[in-house]
Amino acid sequence: MIIRQTDSTACAPLEMDGVQGVSMRVMVGREDGAPNFAMRHFSVEPGGHTPRHSHDYEHQLVVLSGEGEAFDKGEVHAIRGGDVIYVTPNEEHQFRNTGDDPLQFLCLVPLHGACGTPVPGS
Repeated sequence: MIIRQTDSTACAPLEMDGVQGVSMRVMVGREDGAPNFAMRHFSVEPGGHTPRHSHDYEHQLVVLSGEGEAFDKGEVHAIRGGDVIYVTPNEEHQFRNTGDDPLQFLCLVPLHGACGTPVPGS
């Protein structure tokens, strides 16, 4: 069993095309011996956003705090702390902070995508 505080793991800025003001911590992942899934903690600064992208694996999110928007299938949905989001494989999506405080969420992803390739950042 692993028990840790969210702020006890290394936090790094997410650096990829289309990202602004996003940092990530791997809460549980490969390095912990997890065989199937990784749990990642994201923080999106006010005005920041994740890239608009898709991938061949599903993921699940729990919005911990803040408020923002989720882009899905050409539509924008308001999100806030307490929301749960399921993103299907190959679904284009993006998360954007529209509030004054960081938008924070947990993201659960499989360690390997549909083609067996490792999922980045897990």
